[in-house]
Order: sequence, then structure tokens, then C-alpha cells
Amino acid sequence: MSTIATNDGVTLHYTDEGGGPVIVLIPGFTASVDSWELQRLALVKDGYRVLALDRRGHGDSETPAWGWRLSRHGKDLHDFLHALDLRRVVLVGGSMGASTIWAYYDLYGPDRLAGIVTVDQTPRLINEAGWEHGFYGLTADNAGTFFADGVPLTGKGLSFETTAERLPRLVEALGRPPKNADWRPMAALLQDHANQDWRDVIARISVPSLFLAGHDSQLWPWAHATDAAALNDLAEALILEDCGHAMNIDQADEVSQAISTFASAL
Repeated sequence: MSTIATNDGVTLHYTDEGGGPVIVLIPGFTASVDSWELQRLALVKDGYRVLALDRRGHGDSETPAWGWRLSRHGKDLHDFLHALDLRRVVLVGGSMGASTIWAYYDLYGPDRLAGIVTVDQTPRLINEAGWEHGFYGLTADNAGTFFADGVPLTGKGLSFETTAERLPRLVEALGRPPKNADWRPMAALLQDHANQDWRDVIARISVPSLFLAGHDSQLWPWAHATDAAALNDLAEALILEDCGHAMNIDQADEVSQAISTFASAL
């Protein structure tokens, strides 16, 4: 098993396959590198070196008693890129994995990066005047308790039954169900995630960015992607139809193709 150690002594697991330009896949909250398996297979076939990182507390990485904030996850990503001396990297983050990338960029800037792809992550979860693309029902008034029992169901978007019908393809590719972490030890991370606003970071990104969004996301309106991309002249948005928050499952081939096409143009 391939691992690196962070500067605060946490062991992080990663996978590394293929050869060519480097793409790093970062899963979302509770998800592991398993969630990217269909994209990994497709991107390796397209001629990329594809790495996927289990964030602390996720997959086969260590679960410490500390570091449950996105700034620390951004530092972990920095430690990972430096440990493997990865350069000209395309970072791909799904859901909270996207926020990890923005945290990294906020701390370290464009060094080692060729481009960024974010997969259905709004840059601001709290809805407020002038920003109505946050998590459905989340406001400044209820932000302190909204995620007390985990990520709530919204009753919006693509039915989870539809995603469940598409999941067997991922299970078949892995040869087993994907690993998922218990959210409760990471409750502080979820709360930190809820409080962030990454729009100022997005406006300062100096490498190309692609914002992917599921038209039928269960968590937030798809327009978060177009409005985020409008903050930066180097950014673009792509909205996929018949697609919920789990874009890499709902429209696996389209997500793989979008990443590959974006990376090939850099």
C-alpha cells in the first residue's frame, strides 16, 4: 500500500497508476479513492498518470484525533504533492475534495499546478442575499446546527434510487463495494466546510479551472458552477444532465471525458 506522512505525523494512503501528464483525484466527504475508480480506469487508458488521495479519516488513511479543518486538508495535499515531487498537476476534487483544493490554493498558490477541476461543489454553502446557490435550506441562522446529524436529505434533485441503480458498475470495476468512512468522527470537518466561502480564492486562481455540476444535484442548484466560473476569466463551467451530486457515478463516462478533454488542452 502506498503512503506518505504529513508534517503532523498522519499517514495518508494513495493510489498511483499509469504514465504521462499527472492527474490527482481527491474524493469528497466520507468517500475514498474507490469512488474515482471508473475515472481512474478511463484516464489511465487516455495516457495519464492518475493518482488518488485518501484524505485523513477517509479510506485507508489514518484517522487522527486532530486536523479536522479544511486548512489542514489543504496542507495535507501540499505534503502529498511535495512528497512525490509532482509538478504540472491537474487537481480534480469531488464535493469536499474541491474545497480541499481551494484550501490548498489559498495557502500555496499555483505552484505545481497546471489546472483545477471541481466536481459539484458550491463555493459557498450558506445561502444569503446575492448568493442562492448554497446547500438547500442552509442559512446563517441555522448554520450552527444544520449538520448536527450529518448531511440531511433535501428532497431535491435526482432520486437516490437512480444513483443506486448506477452504482453496480462501480462495484463491478472494484470487485467489491466502495469504502466509505463514518462521518461522526469528522463532524468538526463538516461544520468547518459549511462555514467556508471560497469565492475570493476562485477569483484569484491563475491556472485554468473547470467547474462541473450535476443539473439535478440533491444538495444545491447547478448555477453555483456558472456563477463561480464567472468570477475568473480562466474558468469555465459544464453542466451535465440527468446527473445528481455523485457525478462520477451518475454520469461516469461524461465526467471522465470532461476531465480528459480539459487536461489535454493545458
